[in-house]
Amino acid sequence: MQSYTIGQAARLLGVSPDTARRWADAGRVATHRDDGGRRLIDGRDLAAFSIEVAQGGNGEEDASYTSARNAFPGIVTAVKLGDVAAQVEIQAGPHRLVSLLTREAVEELGLEVGMQATARVKSTSVHIDRT
Repeated sequence: MQSYTIGQAARLLGVSPDTARRWADAGRVATHRDDGGRRLIDGRDLAAFSIEVAQGGNGEEDASYTSARNAFPGIVTAVKLGDVAAQVEIQAGPHRLVSLLTREAVEELGLEVGMQATARVKSTSVHIDRT
């Protein structure tokens, strides 16, 4: 399972690293230390926390989130596989994006809850890139 540094988590949550650090210090999201002493957040924990933050509006009030060339970097919060099709949800800061794609594409990308991904939007289609 992928883990994220405080800085990476902050970018995915759409907040400053200081805010992410304060949330970790307050126990709002669990962290552990790597061999170098850096605090890391488990991908599944970060995915669940990103949904909580988005629903509770607990981001920084003055934070703005922009999409550079329609790219939304975030964290995968749900993957629902059918026989042929699949649904992938990504929390990108305050934005929740849902994409319908083939099951084969999800399997080839190795998408799973807790991993980083980027949703790219063109017209009415949402494309997912593994990052």
